[in-house]
Amino acid sequence: MRLACGGSLKSASLTGLRRDRPRVLLIAEAANPEWMSVPLEGWSHASALRDVVDAHVVTQIRNRDAILRAGWREGSDFTAINSEALARPLQTAAKVLRFGTQKGWTTATALALPSYYYFERLVWRRLGRRIIAGEFDVVHRITPLSPTIPSMIAAKCANAGVPFVWGPVNGGVPWPKGFDAVRRKEREWLSYIRGVHRMMPGYHATRRHASAIIVGSLDTLRQVPSAYRNKCVYIPENGIDPARFSTKVDRRVVAPLRVAFVGRLVPYKGADMLIEAAAALVRDDKLVIDIVGDGPEMPRLQALVTKEKIGGGVRLDGAVEHRNLQRRLVQSDVFGFPAVREFGGAVVIEAMALGLVPVVVNYAGPGELVTEDTGFRIPMGSRQDIIRRLREILGDLAGCTDRIRGMGDRARQRVFEHFTWDVKAQQVATVYDWALHRCEQKPVFDMLPADQRARFEEAIG
Repeated sequence: MRLACGGSLKSASLTGLRRDRPRVLLIAEAANPEWMSVPLEGWSHASALRDVVDAHVVTQIRNRDAILRAGWREGSDFTAINSEALARPLQTAAKVLRFGTQKGWTTATALALPSYYYFERLVWRRLGRRIIAGEFDVVHRITPLSPTIPSMIAAKCANAGVPFVWGPVNGGVPWPKGFDAVRRKEREWLSYIRGVHRMMPGYHATRRHASAIIVGSLDTLRQVPSAYRNKCVYIPENGIDPARFSTKVDRRVVAPLRVAFVGRLVPYKGADMLIEAAAALVRDDKLVIDIVGDGPEMPRLQALVTKEKIGGGVRLDGAVEHRNLQRRLVQSDVFGFPAVREFGGAVVIEAMALGLVPVVVNYAGPGELVTEDTGFRIPMGSRQDIIRRLREILGDLAGCTDRIRGMGDRARQRVFEHFTWDVKAQQVATVYDWALHRCEQKPVFDMLPADQRARFEEAIG
């Protein structure tokens, strides 16, 4: 069945509808079913797309063994590119410059740029003739996600008459005012001159030659020069795998209220703000906190828990493997995540999928995932503003738990309507149709919170 792809589309309406399957070369330099973050996202996205299009995945050699263990066949299902001659020394340099921490991601991205140029050069050497010969209807780069890393293949695909789809691209969210100290603690020195990436080779060529650009956030959309925004389709970056996040929190909410946090323990994630906001409630036995994660902030958080004398009500015992995260999260009622500069927010929709009520800062990715009837969005403000509002929300929920179950049910419904990888694959396949001129109107997916739609219309022009 052929699907008309113009106008505003409800994600759920795509399920089960399919057109003639295009042949797609998926470039996913980072795609690994056994890792976390971007590699897991690249793997999940590519895997879901293989169910709706005829896809061949090209990835970096470091992912090969894990992909083979997942049952894929090298050569027919995927191609592994060995760019380690440049990738490995640059990764080592990044660890040295970042002092081995989980901070300084702008530095890591900058150092990844030469490595990715080399990777794409090898991709073209290996597969360029097949692209020119018309073996693929579309070439789609999934990872890397950063809009600062251009693609040299985009122009070559355009010259070959093959549509190049780019995205989701996401990142570059401006640091909010009042958090410059956090910015420095994150060792984001290069973020002050991030705009230099617009002068890098391939910046304009990638955008000019792309047939479609999938943007993962409104902030990223606003970074796209106005001349190219007509190519942009908004689809949030993250998704969930129902096989990992299917259990529904289905019990009566009783005191004390259980609040979970998941994430790297780095300054901008805001775990310290959650502890400060909830400390009095913990001391009064109205609330307990479960912090899942590890990182350089761990000693400071432990010291804060000791200072506030709330050790009996705060669980702070490190990270868990992603496949075990569901089991841990379903023990909580609320997901407290006051990150001040989160690009995507995968953990937010993972918690929502289980029926937890999210409490996030209304800035960047999380603010586009949570609606007024599925959770709470704290306006961006000073650190003390966020702590004060977070304290008020947690206090209200601890004193009136009846509203949690209904809101959690709506949060879960929203995720399964808009944010599973299967739904995203159907959305992206519709973008392919548009890039291939199988339909005239650019697809628009109805998933933004009501107050964000005006921002989208303004940004898209």
